[in-house]
Order: sequence, then C-alpha cells, then structure tokens
Amino acid sequence: MDGARKTGNRETESQIFFPVTLQELFTTWNRFPQAVIYAGGTGAGRYQGSNYKLDYPSHIISLEELDELHRITRTERYLEIGAMVTLNEIINLGKIVPAAFTQALREIAGPQVRNIITLGGHISYPLKRLDAAAPLIALDARYELRTAQAIRWISAPRFSSLPGPPPVNPQELLTRIRMPLEPWNYSRYKKFKDPFAGQQAGVMVFAVRYQKNILSDIRVVFTGETVIRDQNSETFLTGKQLPLDKRDAAHFLELWEDSLSPLDNPHPMLRAKMLNFIEYCILELTD
Repeated sequence: MDGARKTGNRETESQIFFPVTLQELFTTWNRFPQAVIYAGGTGAGRYQGSNYKLDYPSHIISLEELDELHRITRTERYLEIGAMVTLNEIINLGKIVPAAFTQALREIAGPQVRNIITLGGHISYPLKRLDAAAPLIALDARYELRTAQAIRWISAPRFSSLPGPPPVNPQELLTRIRMPLEPWNYSRYKKFKDPFAGQQAGVMVFAVRYQKNILSDIRVVFTGETVIRDQNSETFLTGKQLPLDKRDAAHFLELWEDSLSPLDNPHPMLRAKMLNFIEYCILELTD
C-alpha cells in the first residue's frame, strides 16, 4: 500500500486518499485509475441540485496535503502559483499580481467561497471556461502539467480551448500556473449575464500595454461557453500612437463586430453587450 493517508465512508463505500507527495499521488492514481482528483470541492455540487446530499465517486484523491501545490514563487519575470492556492490567497498578494487578474478574482463569488476555490480547480472546470480563464489568456499565462514520468507546459489559450474539457491526458495533473509580470498600463474587466436566464454568460478582459505612448500590446478576450479573441484587431492597433485616432478606434470595433457576426454563440444580445464594452474601453484610449 502506498503512503497516502486514506479515509472511507461506509454508507457510500467511498475512499478518499490524502497523498503528501506527488509520487504518492501518482502511485495511488495508478492503483485506482478511475479515481477523481479533488481540489477545493466547490465544483463538485454545481449541478447536483439543492438537496444537500451530494453524490461522490467511489475513489477520491484529495490534493489538500500536497504542500508543493500550495506554493507561490516570484522571480523577476514570473509569478508562479501552485494549483491548490486559493483565490483569496492570490488577491492578498497585493500589487505584484497583474490588475486584470486581481479584478477578475475579486468578482468571483464571495470572500468565504474564495477562501475555498483553488486556482487549479477553477480553471480546470470541464463544462465551460470560468472567470479567471480570460485574464490568464490575455496575460500569456502557461500551465504546468505532470504525470508520473513527465512534465510539460501548455499555453493558457490552448488549455482553455473549447468545446470539451481542458486537454489533459489520463493521469495528468495541473500543478502550477506561471504568469508573466510585465506591467499592463490599462485593463478593464466585465461580467455578462445571459439575456434570458439571468445567469452569468461569460466575462471579458480588455488590456493594453504601451511605451512612450506607442501601443505595444492589446488583448481582448471573452470566455464562457466559448473562447473568443480576435488577433486581427490586435495586430491592427499594435504600433499605433496614443491617444488613438478616432478612425482607428472605429475600425478596431468594426473588426471585432466582423469576427462576432458569423458566430452562433454567444447570442446576438450578448454580442451587442460585448461590443458596447469594447467600444467603451477603446474610447477611453481615443483623443
């Protein structure tokens, strides 16, 4: 038997394992290949109704006691965040975290829930891309994925691609998120509601970096049940002088409108709200 601590529930016949090293985790996972990885647990009951009795799989591997996944490391160029770090722990780091990312995290649930939600669990949610995915794509984040034998890195856009769950291989674990610390001079973040159901439909990030009033980078990313980023519009504005000429701002908005018009998802009413948000941001950069 591996060294991972375990506990059981006689009523459900579930076993929960608590490995303290990644080696123990992968050994346990190899013995129970159908085991489910458990992080903060907030996603476990998202679609299980409201009867306060959740169904759990027969074997669960909890990441709670893996110290390596709770670490936060800063270098001159990057901020590296373990997959088990909670959203509030990231917010509490203060100004070293890019503003676009912090703003997104602050608008996720309430403080008590943010003390439970882990970054790794949040961005790994399989059915849609949740709030933090948009700023991580915009900020060029990369994710470390591990198996028992290998380590690989994947870009945030590739990890967040839709349809389908994130592209994680069998018995492969998201362990670390690496975020560049290059400053962004301007960033805005907005949540959108479904025009009919009243539920959240997605989020959008608008971020700009410039040097000596020359726009060097612009990122506009929407995530929800789809992921949208129009790189043609970003290329068009790169190198333009700030404040932007009104004609350039108008053309940027037209490029985004053209990129959205052939899509079935998001809904036309939601697309209109997205364009209004982009227009608001671009006008703040216009003379």
